[in-house]
Amino acid sequence: MNEHETASPASGNHLLISAYSTYPNSPLLMVSRRISESGCNLVDTRLATVGRDVSLVALATGSWDSIVKLESLLGKFDREHDIKLTFYRTGPKPMQSNLLPYLVEVVAADKPGILFQLADFFDRQGITIENMQSNGYQAMHTGASMFTAQLTIGIPANMHIAALRDDFMEFCDHLNLDAIMDPMKY
Repeated sequence: MNEHETASPASGNHLLISAYSTYPNSPLLMVSRRISESGCNLVDTRLATVGRDVSLVALATGSWDSIVKLESLLGKFDREHDIKLTFYRTGPKPMQSNLLPYLVEVVAADKPGILFQLADFFDRQGITIENMQSNGYQAMHTGASMFTAQLTIGIPANMHIAALRDDFMEFCDHLNLDAIMDPMKY
């Protein structure tokens, strides 16, 4: 299913593409080829194998006519290949220079709701989650079901970091989560 939206002047010439296929087939080569063939540039990409599927999220930019050509190529592509594909016009991420990037890592015995509780904690603090990856796995020696998550968050520059860290560690202690929150190092 394709979703097409008319770009507003504020959205610029950006196309957000999501593609899904069944492992071991990856949509990366086919989608990136269409982006190149259209004269667009691939500026941001995420690829992950989740369960039995491979997911790709890509942001393409280009001139207005290049984006139109890309939309046409993707429309044909969707009908001809065994890949689920959606795309729509979007814009660049707004610059937020008032946010400090921090890395949060959590490890715990797996139980329902951990990810929701983490997201809820940061949302209540007015903190954005910029990037996240989580996985479940079996502990090597015990076979226990474990959960791990890595989050990149944006903390408002006017927030008291030490108080936030204390609140976060208390929150994690209450849920029996092993966690760290450190400034992002580039």
